[in-house]
Amino acid sequence: MLLAVVLLYVGAVLVINGIWLLGTARAAEFAPAPIGGAAVGAEVPLRPSVAFEHNPVRITDQEVAILNVFTGFIGVVCATTLAVQGNANGDLASVRASGFILLFAFTYLWVAYNQYVRAVNGHAFGWYCAFVAITAIAAGVYVIKDAGGNTASVWLGIDWFAWSILWGMFAALLAFERPIARITGYVAIIEGIGTAWVFGFLLLENVVHF
Repeated sequence: MLLAVVLLYVGAVLVINGIWLLGTARAAEFAPAPIGGAAVGAEVPLRPSVAFEHNPVRITDQEVAILNVFTGFIGVVCATTLAVQGNANGDLASVRASGFILLFAFTYLWVAYNQYVRAVNGHAFGWYCAFVAITAIAAGVYVIKDAGGNTASVWLGIDWFAWSILWGMFAALLAFERPIARITGYVAIIEGIGTAWVFGFLLLENVVHF
């Protein structure tokens, strides 16, 4: 059930971060209007960047950072609980789940930090995303292999492959500075709904279970 709680908030944070990315990409298209040649006393046109501040998808870095911090905190608490309980009971599955949840928790805490300090490029975080993307592929393979036909396990295994793609896109966006912020935002929203929010909700309602 702790995994379900984490997934619920991962869904929320992916959707909101996706919207934030779309807004950031859109805002970057609005260069300030040239005003150097305006006649004295002439009305200066509204700069598009200022007008866009009132667009619904325009979310400030500091505003979205709080959700990343909260989701990261939930992940750390749940992962710590699973690690302690798993270690005490010799339950490798719980310890493994703890390690995987921390991949998410640290991701969102680092995103929040970069948003709060307005990091210049995020290269280091991009390389971390590359590491997690590779790890997620391996996690997906093992989860599918051990699923035994269980619906929730198969869903989780597929999710790991989907998350690998998203983390890989963040690596390309940040470490290699590829201009894919908009498509990355759309993928984050879609994955937030399909791989985390809906999945976590159905787990909490016991519609699907491990």
